[in-house]
Amino acid sequence: MPESTARTIDELVRWHAAHDGDKPMVIDPAARISYRELDDSTADLAARFVEAGVGKGTRVGLIMPNSTRWAQVAIALTRIGAVLVPLSTLLQAGELATQLRVAAVQFLVSVEEFRGHRYLDDLEAVPQTELPALQRVWTAEQLDDAPASDAARRLIEVMTQTVTPADPLVIMFTSGSSGTPKGVIHSHGSALGAVRSGLAARCIGSDTRLYLPMPFFWVGGFGSGVLSALLAGATLVTEELPRPETTLRLLEREGVTLFRGWPDQAETLARHATSAGIELPALRPGSLEALLPPDQRAKPGARASLFGMTEAFGPYCGYPADTDMPGSAWGSCGKPFAGMEVRIVDVETGEPVPTGTAGMIQIRGPHTLRGICGRSREELFTPDGYYPTGDLGQLDDDGFLFYRGRSDDMFKVSGATVYPSEVERALRAIDGVDAAFVTNVPGAAGERVGAAVVCRALTAEQLRDRARGLLSAFKVPAVWLLLDSDDDVPRGGTGKVDVRRLRELLSDQP
Repeated sequence: MPESTARTIDELVRWHAAHDGDKPMVIDPAARISYRELDDSTADLAARFVEAGVGKGTRVGLIMPNSTRWAQVAIALTRIGAVLVPLSTLLQAGELATQLRVAAVQFLVSVEEFRGHRYLDDLEAVPQTELPALQRVWTAEQLDDAPASDAARRLIEVMTQTVTPADPLVIMFTSGSSGTPKGVIHSHGSALGAVRSGLAARCIGSDTRLYLPMPFFWVGGFGSGVLSALLAGATLVTEELPRPETTLRLLEREGVTLFRGWPDQAETLARHATSAGIELPALRPGSLEALLPPDQRAKPGARASLFGMTEAFGPYCGYPADTDMPGSAWGSCGKPFAGMEVRIVDVETGEPVPTGTAGMIQIRGPHTLRGICGRSREELFTPDGYYPTGDLGQLDDDGFLFYRGRSDDMFKVSGATVYPSEVERALRAIDGVDAAFVTNVPGAAGERVGAAVVCRALTAEQLRDRARGLLSAFKVPAVWLLLDSDDDVPRGGTGKVDVRRLRELLSDQP
């Protein structure tokens, strides 16, 4: 069976073990495993899980930083039809308990500590009555020592054959800019189909050595990293905690050919590479451009900004990352990938709007979510099967999608509509600005535009002057908060910006 038609995680693992056995599948600074080793080690891990009572449909949480071990545990579980529940290493005790309860997690694999978080200690303080589904917790070390009988090992072969594309694969937690995190359910078919549809646009092939900084507990790490490598037969390079010096050496040592991820991280790495005299000649077009030689960089807006969400299992709209779009499409997110229908509707009425008109984006197709924990299908989808994303956008005559922000984020200043994403893009274009986050700030005279900016050697007045040359007067922030690093930006447990807390910080500024 060609890998392009593999329908489940197990089928992919077996195919690549047979055809790409010696090729590294995932590499971290301390370990590497080939596709053949992935097959053997995950079958062994799966047998240990089965011996402990994990079966098809069992929900298993995983708290672990990026590593080869994370990939092994995740793939072992999903090969036998267990449902993986990746949990953020950023979660505080209350958030962890909530997500375990919402997803009805039955088994949990966790590191004891990471970056000051002691997850198992946090769980000991939670009354058992609050987590009625949870049966057992393993540390990574306990999992290594867990026994597996010959009967359990023989059972693996049978169990993998019962898994179908319709079976649940993963519950991924996400949240919008505010609100309670949602447990989004994807099947083997919806997740693999979504990832497969975007491989070409992301320039991922069998000879790719891919690095991206996203944690594997996000869809950007699991789908765009682990599953992308597995589908393409590529090699994934990862690390627990990205730092400029160690990341650059890792990219150099492993001959990384494709760097995807956050533009601000690429810009930070580029500055360090220059000062350290490090060159990355293996990087190819399609990588984030700050790390490419100047002659390989596109003009601003010429390349698509991949656009997606957890409910679509990552990007559902894009354009080849190494190719300029037609001039009329500059600044767009590209076109919807195969298997995804996109329509734009009026925010108030839900009726489709004419081409070129902004409205709410709705999506439909085989790659969309299968459900959300605790919510019915009728709550999630329109009668004709579209999922209202809450994102705003518009389609042009050629089918290119332009993103216009979130329907719950847009606000009015003196009667004029402000889209935070538009202001953020303009601020990020200012030399010296590493990141920008915009929201409304209530005041006695009405709403004001507020901006929290991570920047180097710029004052609020200098930022305001430069913004006036890029934005209409009513869009120029009136309230500024200057931050030293992205770590100072308030975020929730899923890593997204906590807009409520950001608004509070901005409200405290003069």
